[in-house]
Amino acid sequence: MGLAHRVKPGSKFSLKDIDPNEKGKFDSKADAKYEEELHDLLERLTNLQEKLYAESKQALIVVLQAMDTAGKDGVLRKVVGPLDSRGVHVATFKAPNSEELAHDYLWRVHQKTPKKGDMMFFNRSHYEDVLVVRVLDLVPKAVWKRRFDHINAFEKMLSDEGTRVVKFYLHISKDEQKRRLEERLHDPQKHWKFEAADLKMRAKWDDFMAAYDEAIERTSTDEAPWYVVPANRKWIRDLAVAQVLVQTLEEMAPKYPKKELDPNIVVPD
Repeated sequence: MGLAHRVKPGSKFSLKDIDPNEKGKFDSKADAKYEEELHDLLERLTNLQEKLYAESKQALIVVLQAMDTAGKDGVLRKVVGPLDSRGVHVATFKAPNSEELAHDYLWRVHQKTPKKGDMMFFNRSHYEDVLVVRVLDLVPKAVWKRRFDHINAFEKMLSDEGTRVVKFYLHISKDEQKRRLEERLHDPQKHWKFEAADLKMRAKWDDFMAAYDEAIERTSTDEAPWYVVPANRKWIRDLAVAQVLVQTLEEMAPKYPKKELDPNIVVPD
């Protein structure tokens, strides 16, 4: 059984039911068995990604959502970093610019979907349009409410056309976020990570939890499941994400393309 919690489609869901401090069977990052399992997972992930890229018949979108400091960038460094950059890409979605606002809210997201053979990691995503806009009251309730159906239809279309979607919520506690924000303030080498806006969002913690609860419950589907990852421990977070990615790619079962080559052919000098 993996460390990440897959949210069953159609079931009631609350983040309060999942402990962000879970560590599974491992006592610490220094546990030799932990290092062995992570190493094995990353090797398998690298091999599967190479097959996906070589086959060029399927694609994968990985959505990373979280409260500030939960470790989206950490996942990209630790889990995604070892992969072949030719077939792995990252898209970051910040506040929409004037061009993006002139289109529907999914327009900028669709442009970043991967071509066949590629993996695309969304550092934040189209889910901001049912999370931040809700909590900060940027659009009417009637507008963000109907977007759940749009998103489900969008992700099903991608799945039907050969692009799998897997979504992670990196789950940290409010106390752990406080500790990490204070660490950024007290360490000069981490000052660049601190944003005053983080405190504004933190003040709305309960509102964000309610928004995430509904978004995850309404949009975890067979085609695009949500996984809640206990993320108070960074090393457990990385292991949990790697487990799900390996499982997902194994289900996709990419294969190296077969080519008829004559082994006696030698390229001339």
